[in-house]
Amino acid sequence: MRRGDAQRGRKAHASGRWAERLCVLSLLLRGYAILGRGVVTGRGTGAGEIDIIARRGKVLAFIEVKKRGDFAAAAQALSAVQQQRLIRGAEVFLARHPALAALEPRFDLMLAVPGRWPRHMKDAWRIGG
Repeated sequence: MRRGDAQRGRKAHASGRWAERLCVLSLLLRGYAILGRGVVTGRGTGAGEIDIIARRGKVLAFIEVKKRGDFAAAAQALSAVQQQRLIRGAEVFLARHPALAALEPRFDLMLAVPGRWPRHMKDAWRIGG
């Protein structure tokens, strides 16, 4: 990897983490409790990292954060393969935390764009389609 590529990668990672922090703040201000950030349920399980796990009332939200230059591009950035990895991650997380099994799981997408407050797309996708 060239030096410029590594620097761009570090900047993109830092920018993504900043977007996640802004999304967490947005959720906290709207009454969500944050149960986890950057949750990796296990290597080799086919599950992806879950950016944010949050609870509000009886809802347990598994949230993917996408940061792009505009909201439309951010909304289109989540692939079907990523959705399936997040679903597997949520299943593993719930299996490891049986006390949360009575909650209503939901998959949300939060869109982050420079200079704007994040948009929260609740129930952005469901298991099985």
